[in-house]
Amino acid sequence: ITAICLLKSVDYFMTLDPQAKELLDIVNAFRTKGFHEIGAEKAREAYNTRPANLGPEWIEVFKLINKTIKHNNLSIPIRIYIPIESNEPLPVFTFYHGGGMVIGSLDSYDTLCRQIAVQSGCIVVSVDYRLAPENKFPAAVEDAYAALEWVSQHADSFNGDLRRLAVGGDSAGGSLAAVVAILARDSQINIQFQLLIYPATAPHADHESQLKFAKGYFLERLTILWFHECYIRDDSDRLDFRYAPLITKDLSKLPPTLIIVADHDPLRDEGVAYAKRLKESGVEVMLEEYEGMFHPFLTLAGVLDQGKLAITACADKLRLHLFKKS
Repeated sequence: ITAICLLKSVDYFMTLDPQAKELLDIVNAFRTKGFHEIGAEKAREAYNTRPANLGPEWIEVFKLINKTIKHNNLSIPIRIYIPIESNEPLPVFTFYHGGGMVIGSLDSYDTLCRQIAVQSGCIVVSVDYRLAPENKFPAAVEDAYAALEWVSQHADSFNGDLRRLAVGGDSAGGSLAAVVAILARDSQINIQFQLLIYPATAPHADHESQLKFAKGYFLERLTILWFHECYIRDDSDRLDFRYAPLITKDLSKLPPTLIIVADHDPLRDEGVAYAKRLKESGVEVMLEEYEGMFHPFLTLAGVLDQGKLAITACADKLRLHLFKKS
């Protein structure tokens, strides 16, 4: 793991972790078609099988609540993970899953959310936002923010502490979390921490890492381009910060932030660029790069030890920022 100096350029690490190389060799040997070639429905089915085969270990939580919230004329399924029985309200972490705004679900991130909840001691609220291409931009953002608004008003109904809220997400979910944190700042919802796991932040898939790791590193650039095309209505959406938080004019007064990137990830440079902009805006930010890893290694923690370490790092930072003594 490398903590990157945000104001200097950093060379790519060129050596894959042995576990990562072994997994990639197997995936690439048996890969026939990418998600962009099989379509959204089949891609979703395939994505949902990942936790059982490769994902973090399933662990028990004290209480699990599946419900559909009604907020701002929206109906949004959520899953609430309460890690322990507690006489005191617990901090609440609202989480947005990855999948390019096209795939992903509560089930495909169930084991990750369980691990984060138990290791951090926080209640985790996982949000099942609407997916593209059936629901174009800004549907996912609308659901993501509506869910946070609901949590900020109703967390006490499941023993959550309304004063200790965090947001976070993985990949596309990292983009949603970044946008939601900006919207929360502007509407004076007090978010105390944001966790962005290899977030997508840019309006175009044209950073150097997109080209350098375009093929053969699990998430491929053609799939990323397909995700963009599924989600976007037209090119004018790329000028909206809710589509690409990297272009937000004002990133000041955002909460302390942990950004995790992998050095063999097409999205690496977008995460680094966003961390740099936050730093320049006076935000407390920690950027951690995992050497020899590829996208999305946290959700492959069943076979990648660095994925386990990264999950623990996420949980530790949540605990540090949300269990501060007053």
